Amino acid sequence: MPCDHVRSGRHYYAQPVEALLAFAAALIALRLSGRVAGRWRRRRAPELLAWTAALFAYAVASAALAWGAAHGWDARSFRVYYLFGGLLVAPLLGAGSLLLWRRRAAGPAALAVGIAVAVPVHGTFPGSGIPAAQDHLDFVPARLVAVVANSIGTAAVVVVAAATFRRRPLGNALIVLGVAIAAVGSALAGLGAAETAAFAAAAVVVLYAGFVAPAR
Repeated sequence: MPCDHVRSGRHYYAQPVEALLAFAAALIALRLSGRVAGRWRRRRAPELLAWTAALFAYAVASAALAWGAAHGWDARSFRVYYLFGGLLVAPLLGAGSLLLWRRRAAGPAALAVGIAVAVPVHGTFPGSGIPAAQDHLDFVPARLVAVVANSIGTAAVVVVAAATFRRRPLGNALIVLGVAIAAVGSALAGLGAAETAAFAAAAVVVLYAGFVAPAR
């Protein structure tokens, strides 16, 4: 990010906005995670447990985004953001969809946690703006696992939503839309934390509506 932009008034105005948007996304995701956890306690369905974990990971990633926007990024906040946002959310959502479809799903959580904790984080952090993964992580294994896991998880959500569309047309459509918004936000993360926080907040609102939408 150019230094003149960092010093500009626009940056100082955007910084609290991006922190508030990311914090709001964290609260909404945490609330939805609690609702889905309540369903799991009543029904003990394994897909609900996977979705609870996915939404909780989304809440933690959004909280890390809010922390980085408000206080500046460092290796710790980046590691938490990449672990929960880049490595866990999409695979856990996909695992829940596969379990709903009665397909066996391998649990990616332990592998993702191990990679995120063990891999070295290098480079210096600018303090503002989401750090680019390629500047701080080697492609193998962390970034490669993130690409593969997110691709498979997103594909599982879309395929299962299409297969069960007649049962929950509105809910499935909203869930797919929410996942798409989150994916676009991740792809456009280079625009800066403010834009990414806006995508994160919009995605979790749409996901919330999808999860609570009634079945046909």
